[in-house]
Order: sequence, then structure tokens, then C-alpha cells
Amino acid sequence: MRNTFGNIFTLTSFGESHGEAVGGVIDGMPAGIEIDMDFIQTELNRRRPGQNAITTGRKEPDKVELLSGIFDGKTTGCPIGFLVKNTNQHSEDYENMRNVFRPSHADYTYYNKYGARDYRGGGRSSARITIARCVAGAFAKLALRKLGITISAYTSQIGDIYVRDDYRTLDLSLVETNAVRCPDLKAAKEMEELVSKLKSKGDTVGGIISCVIRNCPSGLGEPEFDKFHAALGAAMLGINAVKGFEYGEGFSMANRYGSEVNDIFMSKNGKTVTQTNHSGGIQGGISNGSDIFFRVAFKPVATLLMEQHTVDISGNPTTLTAKGRHDPCVLPRAVPIVEAMAAMTVLDFYLLNKCAKL
Repeated sequence: MRNTFGNIFTLTSFGESHGEAVGGVIDGMPAGIEIDMDFIQTELNRRRPGQNAITTGRKEPDKVELLSGIFDGKTTGCPIGFLVKNTNQHSEDYENMRNVFRPSHADYTYYNKYGARDYRGGGRSSARITIARCVAGAFAKLALRKLGITISAYTSQIGDIYVRDDYRTLDLSLVETNAVRCPDLKAAKEMEELVSKLKSKGDTVGGIISCVIRNCPSGLGEPEFDKFHAALGAAMLGINAVKGFEYGEGFSMANRYGSEVNDIFMSKNGKTVTQTNHSGGIQGGISNGSDIFFRVAFKPVATLLMEQHTVDISGNPTTLTAKGRHDPCVLPRAVPIVEAMAAMTVLDFYLLNKCAKL
């Protein structure tokens, strides 16, 4: 099982949903970066369960403890160990799932691959493991802050309710002002009402998170097997419940003509730039200095608080009604995870690019 992300800036994570703790080791973090603990904890708080009425009722403080790699408030360049303890597990809620495969979960695939599985909240396959990504992403953001690179994600669709406006016309400062993390306040209200309605029924819903990376330098990405959009796609598709990734105008370009979507070059203030950004800031697998814009599709949460047909580990037909505390929609809590994975990818490829030329 591969538990390490990255090439130079790396994260190795550990832990399970109902274990003692979730944590990790960050390596390759540049030295001399001032640590803002309030910022790091805020990033975790954005992902934390029990934030409001439309998220899971699990109550966890998710307080991060830094174990190494920091001295006098700055990074030393050595590995950074960290820990977030689990304090509010209700493992008994999963007892009826001990020998049953939950539909659309990782239960069957884990059992088939390893011959064993942790049925308590999914164990290693639980979205709680993304805590480690948010911590590492916060460190990456602190490094990118020195370079002027910013990453902003937001909920752009839940169910059939979506934001119609281009990200360049939205006030992204409004993202944290509502429960669904949507900058369109009218759409946000409708989204929240939909999620609340489905939660009361025990059902779930999916959606899309959009993300923009600003001030990303040109030159990130490799010509062949480590194209920058491929790395971003892999980072996003590695997030629990993600089913799709597109950058720039993505799939909508499939029915367009080249004369409509080619990004024409021009000179501006002594720099070569493009008049448009249909490509989403990446051409030939390498960043070109324009905004990098992408979208990530999330499926509905697989745990339904209603009866479903399934089989047990012996293949016998049975039914299952899940218990416990679950999100009716992952989108609001996934926004900081998308940002974290983007930050880690950008920093990793920035450090790789520094090694590409003398």
C-alpha cells in the first residue's frame, strides 16, 4: 500500500478512522518558513466534522500536535512529524457492518485485496484520513505564500444547483460565509436547503468543487510522464469520493473548433501572455503563467441511512441499514482538501523545477 505523496515535497500519512490518531511525516519542506499555528489549525477546522447542521454529527477538536522539524518558530528543513488524536469514535455504530459489504464503499475491494478490513468507519479508506493532507497542505500554503501563489476552491455545484458565473466575476471572500462554501449566496442558500432535505431523508448528494491557482509561475510540469495537469488530476482523484477531474474548459472543448478555443499569444508589459485562457493555464503539460483553473466532481456519499441490498463476506444476500454519523454531502468539507492537494502539488513541482536548470 503506497502511503506517500510527492517527489521532493512529500507526505507519508498513517492512521485509521477509529484508531488512536491520524498523522503523518512531511519531508522536503523548505527551511526557514515561519510557522503560523493559527493558520494551520484553521485549515484543519475547515475540514473538521460537526461544523454545522448539514455535516456529520461526529464532534472532534482535530487539534494538531507538531512533533519535529520546527525550531524557534520556523521550519528546519528536517522531517516534520505531526499527530491529530481521535477522541469521539462510536465504533459500536458499525457492529452490524462487521461481516457485510456496504454498497459503493471500499469494503469489498479492501477485503478482496488484503483478506481483512477495518469495518469501523472504513478504517484506512475513511475520509478522516484526509486530516493529514490538510496539515501538509497548510505547510505547503505557508511556503507558497512567500512566492505570492494563492489557491482558492469553492463549491460550484450540489445536485442540480450550480454557480453560473465565471470565477473571475465571483467574490471568493464569501466562500467561508456559508455552510456549503459557495461564493454565490443565492445558490448557497438553495444548496443548503437541498442538503438539509436529503439529510432528513437519510439520502445523500454529490457535486463539483472548482479551484483556481493564481500567480503560478510558468514552467511547472514535465514534458512527458509528469505533466502538470496529470499530477493535479492524480492528486484530486486520490481524494475520497472523487469521480472526475477537468482543467480549463475540459470536456466542453470536445464539441468546439480549434479556431474557437486556441489561446492566442500577445506581448503585454514586455511579457508573453495569452489573450484567453481556454487551456486553464497549462499547455503541453507545463504551466504557462496564466490562472490554473480546474473542477473536481464528487459522487454522493455511499453511506445511506436507509435499507440497501448487499451481500455478506460469504456472498449471501442480505440487507443493511447504516447507523452512525455521516455527511449527507462531502462538498463543504472537501473544499479545504482540494486546496491542500493543489498546494502540495504546486510546491512539489516548484521544487522539481528548481532542479531542472542551473
